[in-house]
Amino acid sequence: MEEGRDMHLWVNQHAAGEVLPRATHGRGCEIFDADGRRYLDGSGGPALFSLGYGHPDVVEAITRQLGQVQFAYSTVFTTEAIDGLALALARAAGPELRHTSFVSGGSEAVETCLKIALQYHLARGEPGRTEFIARRQSWHGYTLGALAVSGHPARRRPYETVLRGTHFVSPANAYRPPPDFAGGDLAAHLAAELEATILRLGPARVAAFIFEPVVGAAGGAVPAPPGYAAAVRAVCDRWGVLLVADEVMCGIGRCGSFRALAHDGVAPDIMAIAKGLGGGYVPLGAALYTQEVYRTIADRFGTVASVHTYSGHTLACAAGLAILGVIERDGLVAACARQGTRLIEGLRRRLGGHAHVGDIRGRGLFVAVELVADRQTATPFAPERRLHDRVRRACLERGLLCYPSPGTADGLRGDHVLLSPPYIVSAAEIDEMVDTLARGIDAALAEPGRA
Repeated sequence: MEEGRDMHLWVNQHAAGEVLPRATHGRGCEIFDADGRRYLDGSGGPALFSLGYGHPDVVEAITRQLGQVQFAYSTVFTTEAIDGLALALARAAGPELRHTSFVSGGSEAVETCLKIALQYHLARGEPGRTEFIARRQSWHGYTLGALAVSGHPARRRPYETVLRGTHFVSPANAYRPPPDFAGGDLAAHLAAELEATILRLGPARVAAFIFEPVVGAAGGAVPAPPGYAAAVRAVCDRWGVLLVADEVMCGIGRCGSFRALAHDGVAPDIMAIAKGLGGGYVPLGAALYTQEVYRTIADRFGTVASVHTYSGHTLACAAGLAILGVIERDGLVAACARQGTRLIEGLRRRLGGHAHVGDIRGRGLFVAVELVADRQTATPFAPERRLHDRVRRACLERGLLCYPSPGTADGLRGDHVLLSPPYIVSAAEIDEMVDTLARGIDAALAEPGRA
């Protein structure tokens, strides 16, 4: 073994001593390692690869841009790439979200959304609106601001003493409703909880409510119940609270509409996007916001105060523009909806009656399987068993990349496996994913371990 391969000179998220395969090349939905093993990408990056590996249009766009200008600092220059991508996003996102601040990834995008919300209220003469409301069982990123609004106890734990206070409300999960929900209209119940929280804090103190339209890593592809988005939109409007949609994982067409919230007929005031926008080719993210939000800030302060060195990186924007062009040209948003139906129906046929599968859910090519010790009571497995990681390893050994995560039930207990393949995935590859995941789950469950 080469020097450094087992020394962890770079730090990853897996256990010390685990040697990861070394990737050498990829094509389409496949990636290969140095030993010649082929892996089917069911979610090699968490909802990241929109066009898979080595797409010729994206490679050509990056190569062409490299031959022109690689980077022009966005406070000094504009470029065809940044102007083109901003226009493409405005067209794709719909008439409400017209303005864009570019960043280098999802955490920065969320951080920028929070800063825009604070600037907006300050510009309106309401500097006391500094409080954020978010949901438990949510994940918004690892920068300190994004982490502060994330309802993920395990990931928050090392930093809890320095995180700014956030007020958390119940997740919108029909499979695991709030303990005080006695039946009836779940969306109305959750909207009432949000409104009660705003009133308890005092509306003049609340800046924004942030949520994932379809929850990703923290809950496992959890779509909100029907009517939820419209109900929380109405609550926010009633009390002057901004609605921030975190579409970093679920956006850019993955859920069968370019904006995930479009499925619910709702537009946010501010929206974070990333992952599928750069598609694994470049680090790229953005905060999108309405004309009203932009004009309020710009008329008072001249500009939105949130820029990083690499904001609007020329090469990254050229890649993002090419990716959006392919998604539109090839009808890949509709393909996500169509192939997502095949994926979730295949999983339900294969695993719907499994003794340890509690729920199979999702939207478009954003689907998860929740594993439980007892499906009658939805009791999760003991976290010490680390079933999610056993599933990851079992699937990796069988040639499938998936994205299992812990803490599904309450942030500490529970396991789910997320599948979010590239938009170009074929029917045959979806069928292979379903089969391999089912075999991987059975193999992981067969390993000795306390339930």
